[in-house]
Amino acid sequence: MSIRWTYAFVDRPAELADRAHEFWTAVTDTRLSAPRGEFVTLVPSGADACVKVQGVDSGAGGAHLDFSVDDVPEFVKSALRLGAAIAAEHAGWAVLRSPAGQLFCAVPWQGESVRPPVVHGSRLDQVCLDLAPSAYDAEVTFWTALLADWESRPGSLPEFHVLVPPPGLPVRVLLQRLGEERVTSAHLDLACADIEATRVRHEGLGAETVAHGTHWTVMRDPAGGTYCLTGRDPETGGLPSAG
Repeated sequence: MSIRWTYAFVDRPAELADRAHEFWTAVTDTRLSAPRGEFVTLVPSGADACVKVQGVDSGAGGAHLDFSVDDVPEFVKSALRLGAAIAAEHAGWAVLRSPAGQLFCAVPWQGESVRPPVVHGSRLDQVCLDLAPSAYDAEVTFWTALLADWESRPGSLPEFHVLVPPPGLPVRVLLQRLGEERVTSAHLDLACADIEATRVRHEGLGAETVAHGTHWTVMRDPAGGTYCLTGRDPETGGLPSAG
């Protein structure tokens, strides 16, 4: 089933929501919508939103995806056939859980079509699922089947698999095989023209540097959530060597 739009959710402890709102609006050059329950939308100028911040009850939070579709019940049926489970049902939308336990939502498409621009040399454009080795292959199979219209291919390193949406959709999916068995989680990735310049800017906004990887830097935002600055082209989402 065709997915018409994608949202990346910044999930952070409800008591630290104000810190998350301030930081992520500055990072994405957006403004806050009026609150709707436990979440707010980060609204860009002259484009459609693709990032929301949600207050969660426990833990440091993480990330999840919302898929906007024409037919929510049909999308849910497809996900269930592929091995997902219902986590919660609401009027017109549903929360599901992947075979490894990653939450995601099916929501009605509201006509979104204009992708936000690159701002400050970066773009929040990817949700990375952090998977135990025992869960990784099944999750690759599940997400590849669920996102059948997307390009599914190995990533730049053996522990990565990437799902690239059709042109115009704003959020990609990366699956990462961890080196240890632990509970499934997810984090946000930004594509950065200059990782170091972006890192310095984010630290000025209150973030902290956690670690450096092959072509990424792990950060912690003022609400305690980790995310990554990656050396991918903010326009295309790909690594420079991959075009």
